[in-house]
Amino acid sequence: MSRALPVNKNDYIDVEFEDLTHDGAGVAKVEGYPLFVPNGLPGEKAKVKVIKVNKSYGIGRLIELYERSPYRVDIPDSEKTKYGGCQLEHISYEGQLKYKENQVRQVITRIGKLEDVTVHPILGMDNPFHYRNKAQVPVGEKDGKLVAGFFKQRSHEIVDMDESVIQLPEVNEAIQTAKEICSRLGIPAYNEETHKGVLRHIMARYGKQTGELMVVLITRTPEIPYKKELIDEIIARLPKVKSIVHNVNSKRTNVILGEKTNLLWGSEVIYDYIGDVKFAISALSFYQVNPVQTKVLYDKALEYADLNVEESVIDAYCGIGTISLFLAQKARKVFGVEVVPEAIEDARRNAALNGMTNAEFAVGEAEVVIPKWYKEGNKTDVLVVDPPRKGCDEALLRTIIEMQPKKVVYVSCNPATLARDLRILEDGGYKTLEVQPVDMFPMTTHVECVAQLILK
Repeated sequence: MSRALPVNKNDYIDVEFEDLTHDGAGVAKVEGYPLFVPNGLPGEKAKVKVIKVNKSYGIGRLIELYERSPYRVDIPDSEKTKYGGCQLEHISYEGQLKYKENQVRQVITRIGKLEDVTVHPILGMDNPFHYRNKAQVPVGEKDGKLVAGFFKQRSHEIVDMDESVIQLPEVNEAIQTAKEICSRLGIPAYNEETHKGVLRHIMARYGKQTGELMVVLITRTPEIPYKKELIDEIIARLPKVKSIVHNVNSKRTNVILGEKTNLLWGSEVIYDYIGDVKFAISALSFYQVNPVQTKVLYDKALEYADLNVEESVIDAYCGIGTISLFLAQKARKVFGVEVVPEAIEDARRNAALNGMTNAEFAVGEAEVVIPKWYKEGNKTDVLVVDPPRKGCDEALLRTIIEMQPKKVVYVSCNPATLARDLRILEDGGYKTLEVQPVDMFPMTTHVECVAQLILK
């Protein structure tokens, strides 16, 4: 017979929060039964309403605080739904850094079973606001005008956003200006229920070091009404714009970008620098959204690689070559691999842009291409991985263990899968020396890490 749950739906109960979940909700326990409550902070005592229960955990809503955390930051009610994606905006930045650092330490110990690994204090930002160089926001209609912002939690209702505390001011201005122009010209928003209308999303990208701006209009239709007037007014109102791009997505889908992209005006790319390395950024390019912390992250990866001019490197999941070209400044040869053909085209273009002839790029899955290289005799000295959130493919981890590069540098956007993969590499003959968390995304729950491993 199953044990009766200690709480029921719609109960009001008093709790004390002990921890935070990976997505920033407070964790309270009632007779050992975990209750996850958004906006709750460790050490706080509160009244909550139970809104959902299942066998292993429940969900609650914060009703009243009895004791507050010293890390709590008050947000006016008018601001609470304004920014979107800022799960930790109610926590002071000091508290956010403490939470993220603790999260990394816990998973390295609990999942990775690595008791003797040095986890350094997290590297945060001097100014944790207005750092994102890219935004892509859905467009809708309300009271006869266009709105553009983000989807309200658990719905497809678009909350209009005048500005975001995490976007660069130039990005905020570009989104609002494009929205206002399209609204005044009467360009209709896309309606996902009827699959009619025109404008689906507005994207803005900004080169922080170069001051170059790109505006991307994503539509359902292959043509944009009042196209000439739209282009002329964007140019007039946004002096920093260097590129206006039209992307067509005619499918019923939640995917933002479609397969067809046309240049409306200016250059197909804008440029930016990370350190001394120059990058061309197209509408479709993957490019890190926090340029300040990207340099911090890549400098640490380069330090951990500890390269000399005689060593070669493989960069798995190389994207448009950002880490590869950082490594190429110190290495004899860099081999990058990425599954997205357009990213490899960008990587080759970026190598040429910087006059780097010691970087070679291949299209394919890292777990397929790197074993092939190994069989062909490519016995690299250093291997760098920067996988997606799911971590490294098992076949790639096996190949690393077989290849036995002297050094492995693991760049991760998910501490849990990092810890899992470090355990596998440790069992395969590697020693994890240190892990450096880097706060790439203030106000959110995400944290990046760089880990340094050597062959035992």
